[in-house]
Amino acid sequence: MENPTITAAEIARLAGVGRAAVSNWRKRHPDFPAPVGGTTASPEFDLIQVEQWLRTQGKLPELATADRLWRHLAAASDSPAAGLAAVGALLLARQRGSRSASIDAQLTPLLPDVDALADELGPQGAFDELWQRFSAPGPGRPFATPDDLADLMIGLANVGGGSVLDPAAGSGAILRAAVRAGSTSVYGQELYDDLARLAGLWLALHDVPGEVSTGDSLRADAFAGRAVDAVVCHPPFGATNWGDEELGHDPRWIVGTTPRTEPELAWVQHALAHLRVGGHAVLLMPPTVASRRAGKRIRGELLRRGHLRAVIALPPGVAAPHGVPLHLWVLRRAATDAPPPPRALLIDAANGDLADTAPRVLATWRTFAAAPDGDVEEAGFARAVPVIELLDEEVDLTPARRQPAVVGEASGEHLVRTRERLAAIVGELPALLPQVMAAPTEASASGTLTVAELARTGALQVIGPIRSAASRAEDGSVTHGQAPLVLTGRDVVAGVDASGDDDGTLLERVPLMVGDVVVPVAARQLISRVITSDGVLLGAHLYLLRPNPAALDPWFMAGQLRNSANDKQTTSLSGSRVDVRRAQIRRLPLDEQRAYGDAFQRLIAFESAVAEVGSLSAELVRLTADGLATGALHPVGGAK
Repeated sequence: MENPTITAAEIARLAGVGRAAVSNWRKRHPDFPAPVGGTTASPEFDLIQVEQWLRTQGKLPELATADRLWRHLAAASDSPAAGLAAVGALLLARQRGSRSASIDAQLTPLLPDVDALADELGPQGAFDELWQRFSAPGPGRPFATPDDLADLMIGLANVGGGSVLDPAAGSGAILRAAVRAGSTSVYGQELYDDLARLAGLWLALHDVPGEVSTGDSLRADAFAGRAVDAVVCHPPFGATNWGDEELGHDPRWIVGTTPRTEPELAWVQHALAHLRVGGHAVLLMPPTVASRRAGKRIRGELLRRGHLRAVIALPPGVAAPHGVPLHLWVLRRAATDAPPPPRALLIDAANGDLADTAPRVLATWRTFAAAPDGDVEEAGFARAVPVIELLDEEVDLTPARRQPAVVGEASGEHLVRTRERLAAIVGELPALLPQVMAAPTEASASGTLTVAELARTGALQVIGPIRSAASRAEDGSVTHGQAPLVLTGRDVVAGVDASGDDDGTLLERVPLMVGDVVVPVAARQLISRVITSDGVLLGAHLYLLRPNPAALDPWFMAGQLRNSANDKQTTSLSGSRVDVRRAQIRRLPLDEQRAYGDAFQRLIAFESAVAEVGSLSAELVRLTADGLATGALHPVGGAK
């Protein structure tokens, strides 16, 4: 059996150095492994030999079992998806108390690490760890629907405890979001066998009732005749050979035959055909589907029959293709004899960040869904548009083209307030920036300890990362009202207050205390945050570092964690996971720590102010441009 190979660029990433260093090693060290393949310009080396050489030279950073296993798995398999599916089958067999009958010969050398990871985390936890690495963008790994977008789509579908179908399941991102939201059974179909196997293995390892089939959902529907409570889907875009000729009179075309050039509308009708009356479908769509002339008749029928309830424009970059501001279509299977609702909701959330706009989108949709006859109107953001208005010559459902503009005095007042706020913050910036100077050479030579070493000495306590269950507590309870909020990884990255609910999925409830430091596990760089108020719970996939106040200042520690060297030291090879235990902290007396901690605290305040300056500047440009373009504003000295 041939060992996996590795390129010079991958050797550099493995050792945490630049490519020039690898070239120097090859020239200066006669025992550096010789190329075993590739080309003269891009040679490939035996991964096992390279690892042994780096380890002997002391140039190989110590890796967690999951990182080491994933690196070998990705290199040894024909595709990362196929390799992970093969290991997933082994883990599922182990979880069920058996051993898989057939094992790929290329994976045999990896069995000790597979067993070690399963011993450490259990089969389900081991698969989840490898899944996180697979989900990071990279060669051979298709773009999955990001978790935050999948959660928003599932929230719009209001799945509750019902059944969910994803007919273009990929590796199962939307199905996993449905399980997180409490769905009791999930079904999927995926064209590519390796991805379908992965999604099915995740369900099996998490004991979720359901099924994932392989095949083309439009040409060979694996769930024909089955009706579910919700269909949520990120279908393929722009397919030119989707089966329009053989499917011309398919019974799924409940509002009319789908034109050949409108494959996305075929997916819309496929979703509707699988819904129970009253069930919701949410599909991610290219923005052109809302206005293409060929789809005008289908769009009109969806509105006339009461099936299409909302179109939501999202910010660019939320999913592939990342440069396109995609739309979400929200549909509801209407009863045949029910009068159609008089309005449809159009939301323009294309400006801003999805993490900020998603709660507002959900709240606006729920307000509209609760009273579809009501008049929802938020200037520049959302409008419940009369269906009769939408059924014009174009049946254009692009949200931005149906929003009332903010003009007149309100626009002018908003501009003045924004300009005054911007000027005030800019004026505060010099005072916020900490005063620093170059330190003597000997002062910067103090030793360091890792977080793991500090924990062993009792200087701090490392808690977590805690995990969340696949679904809500067995009794189905969800605590709201006076229950503590949960600080999530997204909150930490965005620098906002706790936004999560204590919905029963946390396997451990850990109250946060003033002076705690939290670090997200899933991040592309090490991010730290000091807790400044009590009353919230530690969310899933967060490290909690609780310093001993007699030994460590929390602001000093948080600042030390954020340095560039710790980014390289703690992040995984895929750049998507953080192991904070490997971070280095300088050894300083407590009084010096506090002085540094004060500087770090001021620096974070400065960073926050600079971010607000950027946001206000962009808003000021938009308001001024809109006002000048509409005539609500005019240049000083110009015509009035």
